[in-house]
Amino acid sequence: MATAFDISMSEQEPEEQSKTSVVAVENLCKSFDGRVVLNGINLRVKRGETLAVLGRSGTGKSVMLRLIIGLETPDSGSISIDGNEIGGLTVDQMGEIRKNMGFLFQHAALYDSLTVRENVAFPLRHNRKDMPQSELTDRVKQLLAEVGLAGDLNKMPSDISGGMQKRVGLARALALEPEILLLDEPTAGLDPISSGEIDDLILKLQRERQMASIVVTHDLHSARTIANRFALLDQGSVAASGTFEDLQKSSIPFVREFLKHS
Repeated sequence: MATAFDISMSEQEPEEQSKTSVVAVENLCKSFDGRVVLNGINLRVKRGETLAVLGRSGTGKSVMLRLIIGLETPDSGSISIDGNEIGGLTVDQMGEIRKNMGFLFQHAALYDSLTVRENVAFPLRHNRKDMPQSELTDRVKQLLAEVGLAGDLNKMPSDISGGMQKRVGLARALALEPEILLLDEPTAGLDPISSGEIDDLILKLQRERQMASIVVTHDLHSARTIANRFALLDQGSVAASGTFEDLQKSSIPFVREFLKHS
């Protein structure tokens, strides 16, 4: 049965859908040691759209992000980025694809030995070796100003709060001006005020940059703030998808129970 998310694009042929989708996931399956984590996932995200992937712990949400960015290999199914199927790509080819993708890790994953400035500069130094130092410096300052950390360039990660670390991680994810942004639990571990600030920042960046974004989160309030489409995973499959109103109208017991307790 087609889900609400699939139905929203059902008037297009599959080939036409893949052309309009920046990220297209088709029949994605993944198991670890015989345990099925993802079982036939189908998702599509267009430019300017934010899809929130919801579900209980252990339902494969973060695994799906790792598959999309090429850190894991699917057992079957396909993942297309900007119309390019990533299965079978060489390391160098996948590296080129990743330059168009920003990834915010759940715990920010900053380099402890580098300053805030150096953390944000890292992807630029690695991927834009021809960028003049003056331009790189200006770019880093601009990125940190965008996330509200213009005065914190020379601090170490250990000297700033968890919310500030998430901001640095977001600035780093945006360094290469990606068209695709992947966010893994962007508000996890943050107090309500810091969570709200991160949500507002993500919304602001989306309005300005019109990226295709996928956010994995347990935080339904955050998801409703930043996303315009939702996919709820259960036992490795998409139980329901569409707008939040679509989920609210669902008669599926798991969907109703999830929304009730979230």
